[in-house]
Amino acid sequence: MTFDDAFILLIGNEGGYVNDPKDPGGETKYGISKRAYPSIRIASLTIDEAKTIYKKDYWIPAGCESVPDELRFDLFDMAVNSGVKQAIKTLQKSCGANVDGILGPKTLMIINSFNPYKLKVKLNCERLLFFTELSNWNSFGKGWAKRIANNLLNS
Repeated sequence: MTFDDAFILLIGNEGGYVNDPKDPGGETKYGISKRAYPSIRIASLTIDEAKTIYKKDYWIPAGCESVPDELRFDLFDMAVNSGVKQAIKTLQKSCGANVDGILGPKTLMIINSFNPYKLKVKLNCERLLFFTELSNWNSFGKGWAKRIANNLLNS
């Protein structure tokens, strides 16, 4: 999966402009939040600007091109939702690697020893478990669970 393919899927999960007071990210457009990008005028953010942000700040730092194709979107999607370091930690937990949030050669060796489809399921199970522990699960949990299920169904 290329970044362009992943971006199209991601934007299908993200929405247009919202400003939900229950969302800790605050004002958001295309999934880009004011909390994460305080200097950006969120309401006027373009899709191309969002795409640039996603590649530079999520796809590349999460190491999506380093993992098997079957895992790329799931790692990217979690990096966007929960941060790059948390996404990598969740992947590490899924494969039994040392959980340090660094996608290094040892972690990649362990990842590559797994059947990628089984690891994809394990990653998404760990992701769902992670979400259930968040304080805003009651407000957003149903949407997160649907997102994960749709990702698996559409892969």
